[in-house]
Amino acid sequence: MPSKAELTVDRSAQLRSKQHEIATACRIAAYRGLCEDVLGHISSRHDGGLLVRCRGREESGLLFTRPDDVLMTDGDGRLAEADDGYSVPNEIHIHTEILNARPDVDVVLHAHPPAVVALDLAGLELAPVVGAYNIPASRMARDGIPVYPRSVLVNTPELGRELVAALGQKSVCVLRGHGLVTTGGTVAEALSRALNVDALARMILKAASTGDAPVSLPEADLTQLPNLGSGFNDEQIWRFQAACLAAAGLAIPDPD
Repeated sequence: MPSKAELTVDRSAQLRSKQHEIATACRIAAYRGLCEDVLGHISSRHDGGLLVRCRGREESGLLFTRPDDVLMTDGDGRLAEADDGYSVPNEIHIHTEILNARPDVDVVLHAHPPAVVALDLAGLELAPVVGAYNIPASRMARDGIPVYPRSVLVNTPELGRELVAALGQKSVCVLRGHGLVTTGGTVAEALSRALNVDALARMILKAASTGDAPVSLPEADLTQLPNLGSGFNDEQIWRFQAACLAAAGLAIPDPD
């Protein structure tokens, strides 16, 4: 049986690893244009609490997130320990209310992809207009992607619960005039869903720029599209995106 000291070291290593993972996801989200500057955040359940990307005095944006920017809060979004200069996101209730309502969700991502916002404001739907080009996006669109119709800052528990009601049991929700929220069982899953929705939005906007909005694929074609599983959809995409960060000189050194 591991000693108390060994268990403490193991929990500390798990914490550092999760902070590194969330920080890397924040950098990927920014590098891929999901978050343009200092706006956006990712959270994950951890050790009975919530790890979330916070803002400090030397805030320089999502692209430069450090593991130390990812801090532990309680279930209500309060910092577990006083961290001088750090504060939780104004929209922490996006995370707390979704995680309180959805035991099937472990990770919540909130971002401001311009293509997703523009598509919704233009009155276009995230419809399943592509097939094998992006199977995860097609499957999400086929199942329906809900829209939270208010363009408010989700900075109260009540507004957070409104968003939860709009999200329902889906994995993604568009926030009108604001951005999107994705959920997942892992950081990689929540991130890949956001990237896929953004890719779909950009493709629809590009197609619509020719004068006509693209039409949904036939049901027979959509039904044929398989679920290739998290190993392909999430893990391989995570490794690719992390490698892109490294090639750009933006990778975070591995935790000790």
